[in-house]
Amino acid sequence: MKPIAFFLFLLGHATFAQNLHPLEGRWDLTVDWNGRSVPSWLEVRHSGRETLVGRFCFAFGSARPVAEVKWDNGTFSFAIPPQWEEGKRYMEFAGTLEADKLTGTMTYTDGNMSSFTGVRAPSLTRTAPPVWGKPIALIGKDLAGWTADGDKNQWVIENGILKSPQSGANLRTEKTFTDFKLHVEFRYPKGSNSGVYLRGRYEVQINDAMGLEPWDIHFSGIYGFLPPNRNVAKAAGEWQTYDITLVGRTVTVVANGITVISEQVIPGITGGAIDSREGEPGPILLQGDHGPIEFRNMIITAVRP
Repeated sequence: MKPIAFFLFLLGHATFAQNLHPLEGRWDLTVDWNGRSVPSWLEVRHSGRETLVGRFCFAFGSARPVAEVKWDNGTFSFAIPPQWEEGKRYMEFAGTLEADKLTGTMTYTDGNMSSFTGVRAPSLTRTAPPVWGKPIALIGKDLAGWTADGDKNQWVIENGILKSPQSGANLRTEKTFTDFKLHVEFRYPKGSNSGVYLRGRYEVQINDAMGLEPWDIHFSGIYGFLPPNRNVAKAAGEWQTYDITLVGRTVTVVANGITVISEQVIPGITGGAIDSREGEPGPILLQGDHGPIEFRNMIITAVRP
């Protein structure tokens, strides 16, 4: 290809890349599933000239790729194989984009159909650096300030240690937060699994992962989205630390004194989120339904209003 022709090709490609499809972007979804509203998330982007691809995160599990999002005059559809859902049937989605909102149906792996709605996810971009308030201890002498997110509350506080001795309910703070810095110390027995949900929507994974390759679903990753640059997990039974800073969507995770995620953007909610209302403040939520876990010295420094 001659230089001038190659230049025109690049120019045309660049022009095309700036013309976004109306479905492109990130969407916060709410699915009416089994009689309750559950949060989900969808991202759509173009691949080449014609194809739309994406990612989808359901109420549980991790974000998974969407090989193709089909579009036809205001309607869209896609299908994804099961992840943690029972059965082998694909999950199928069909919807309509109108007035910058999504409506549609999800056919689950059991064949049952549910409706969903969606709005564009907020950018959460901050216009000025945060001004931090005073540090506040979240763990006291009892469970005052905390609420169990489930029927069975197995959480107890003993000698300043917040404990979940067996699987049961998750636990959330009654206070909600926007931007913050969080220090937390934790330990788990061999094979256990937990997590810290930022604003109740973005899970920083805790699991027995010493010696494993760094991965977004392992120790210190933002579950299903952002992998740590190294795995610094200690052996089960040892106390470990996270220092997490969340400003808008931008997160930094320092695990055991080492920065493993540095000012990275969290694309959307992770599985297990309390809701998909990303523009609202949210609690600190501790996962207690995956195994025993202990926390201590949990200090939050929130942004000043």
